Amino acid sequence: MSRLAKKPIIIPAKTEVSYSGGVVTVKGPLGTLTKTFRPLVALTIENGTVALTPASDSSETRVLLGTYVSHLRNMIQGVNKPYEKKLVVEGIGYKADVKGTTLAMALGFSHPVNVPIPTDLKVTAEKNVVTVSGIDCERVGKFAADVRAMKKPEPYLGKGIHYSDEVVRRKEGKKAA
Repeated sequence: MSRLAKKPIIIPAKTEVSYSGGVVTVKGPLGTLTKTFRPLVALTIENGTVALTPASDSSETRVLLGTYVSHLRNMIQGVNKPYEKKLVVEGIGYKADVKGTTLAMALGFSHPVNVPIPTDLKVTAEKNVVTVSGIDCERVGKFAADVRAMKKPEPYLGKGIHYSDEVVRRKEGKKAA
């Protein structure tokens, strides 16, 4: 059994967790998240805690058990405190602005790069730092990864888009003769 699943998940105040028909719904102060769980894992909710147990003893069930525990913890944490990723746009002439429902960026290409912002995420840009926040951990991470993929940081000058806590490994340039 997964080490994560051995401890029950504590449900904080102002948070409701419900499970019916393979669909887990978590309601909290910031919103509602739903996710479909396969019937290989049994979920029990009692006394302000959630416990996940394997329905059978197959290898697939053992793999899914830890995954579902992590998903449920992320959902409970997200409806109480939003997830946040910060991206730094670095380089001469590189900039990012939020214009309505799009993220407009100048990344050294001959054209501006416009990325539509999903409705469930909040994106702000100030002084070349783009902040992506939302209650769904997966959606925040996916959008931040998609924006970073527009112009990955290059190793010689460090230009591009990188996470605020990411260390860009720099290479030494050509040696002068």
